[in-house]
Amino acid sequence: MATGPGATRGSGRSTGAGHAARARVLFVGDFAASRRGNFSVSERLAELLGDEGFGVATTSSLLSSPLRALDMVRSAVAERGRVDVAVIDVYSGRAFMWAEWTASVLAAAKVPLVLVLRGGNLPRFAAAEPERVSRLFAKATVVVALSDFLREALAPYRADCVVVPNPLDAGAYPFRLRERLEPRLVWLRAFHEIYNPPLGPRALAELTSALPDATLTMIGSDKGDGSLARTLAAAADLGVASRLKTPGPVDKAAVPAALDAADVFLNTTNVDNVPISVLEAMACGLCVVSTDVGGIPYLATDGHDALLVPPDDPVAMAQAVTRLFREPGLAARLSANARERALANDWSAVLPRWTALLDDVAHARPLRGRARGGRAS
Repeated sequence: MATGPGATRGSGRSTGAGHAARARVLFVGDFAASRRGNFSVSERLAELLGDEGFGVATTSSLLSSPLRALDMVRSAVAERGRVDVAVIDVYSGRAFMWAEWTASVLAAAKVPLVLVLRGGNLPRFAAAEPERVSRLFAKATVVVALSDFLREALAPYRADCVVVPNPLDAGAYPFRLRERLEPRLVWLRAFHEIYNPPLGPRALAELTSALPDATLTMIGSDKGDGSLARTLAAAADLGVASRLKTPGPVDKAAVPAALDAADVFLNTTNVDNVPISVLEAMACGLCVVSTDVGGIPYLATDGHDALLVPPDDPVAMAQAVTRLFREPGLAARLSANARERALANDWSAVLPRWTALLDDVAHARPLRGRARGGRAS
């Protein structure tokens, strides 16, 4: 069922106090994230747009994936005659289907569609399913990419994608300049094979001679594909189990403190777009050491605000961490520049782009400030 922040359940409407009524927007995506302790970007966007005077309906907050997909379709049917714009999150894999289903319902009712491309695996999915992707994209008034990486990779399916970067509340993340580091490493992601969590303990083992006191805390939920077990097994096999902590997931509100307790952030992923976890670490001033896959090089510049290494290379990752402790001034420079990079993605910079885009789509105006080339910032 569609719901709106501050609205009666089922009405799907929310109008911010002190604002004239603006477009009525239906958001279609995974709005169960907050119920799992992880307030999503989509949830925050819907909330902020309500404060800006938009009428907001969201779907779906059901925890069961099949029921959530059905609820999205039901909400699309119910809301199609009441909304001016629909914003649909697009993921790869099975989740792509609920974007297809809801887009078909809403497009048939002539509701303007804004598709938001999420997930670093979308280019691979599009290559495998080009007709489905092209058919979905053709229904949209606007396709929004969260990074230039996705815009470029998916240009064959839609050449005029608009880049609106992934935002965060930078002010919620306390900044600490990392001048004198302690070998406290942190990792923040779900335990899933695409994020390659076993690379964490493998890199930790490679650090044993250079930084024998190094510890790694890996924070995240278990997605149930065996990645957590493989990570723990790797730590045991390599003799670093005593220096690895896996406390499980933390609530969104606890993320800043969890990050602030460390000085180095590891991002081990094999597939990525522009991960919020990396932006969060940058906002806190951690020294980021990440694989250079997907959208990461569009987010961070090697040697400027992060150190980037090849995927699945524990030696290279350990060497990059060691550089932070041995090269004078490197850690402080990366830390300061990382904070500046995160501030460019603050909601204060990103929200006006969303309000302008939705106003334009709702009133059938040419898009203002359409982003085409260069890094999203």
